[in-house]
Amino acid sequence: MTVSSRRPEKLEAAAEDLRSAGHDVLSVPANMVDEGDLAKLVEEHRERFGRLDVLVNNAGVGIGEAMHELTSKYVDMQLGVNLRAVILMTRECLPMLREAGGEHGKALILNMASISGKAGQAWLSVYSATKAAVIGFSQATQREVASDGIQVTAFAPAFVDTPMTEFVREAVDQEEMIRPEDIAEATRLLLRTSKNCVIPEISFLRPGDTSESPGP
Repeated sequence: MTVSSRRPEKLEAAAEDLRSAGHDVLSVPANMVDEGDLAKLVEEHRERFGRLDVLVNNAGVGIGEAMHELTSKYVDMQLGVNLRAVILMTRECLPMLREAGGEHGKALILNMASISGKAGQAWLSVYSATKAAVIGFSQATQREVASDGIQVTAFAPAFVDTPMTEFVREAVDQEEMIRPEDIAEATRLLLRTSKNCVIPEISFLRPGDTSESPGP
């Protein structure tokens, strides 16, 4: 597998954890808003592994601001990382995914959206908009590539216990957040289902939450 993130030191630490579990891991630092970095990432993966069966678009950034005080730099950052990178990575990876889909009838694209993309959240207007767009892009992609043996699923979680949700821990107990293992188990489910079963979207809520609850 190939993993990537913007910060090489954090990336390599994550890659080492995976290697210690017995996985063959290639780590490629990349800035998700740099189109050249994305193309290089995909090419290095192709050179190392020669195929791609699963693409996970997981990079994301959320910045809370009142709408009348939106900072242009942060607007561009969220649009670039949360949406543009998903679109460009999908474009770059489609040739290998089509090859895999043609071979065994089930390649997979997993796009990380958010409950905030299901119902827009105050002070997270741009983040909510990008995640809603990810859901729409996932639906459109599925319609376009279904005949190529590719399945597309959008994940829409509420607060997951990751560093990205540290800002909300005074309001939401860390121990009550969705576990990262929950996301992993849902991914395993998608890998186990047959090529005849498409799951377009999975929402992850905490007990008592509704679809209007905010999340990462």
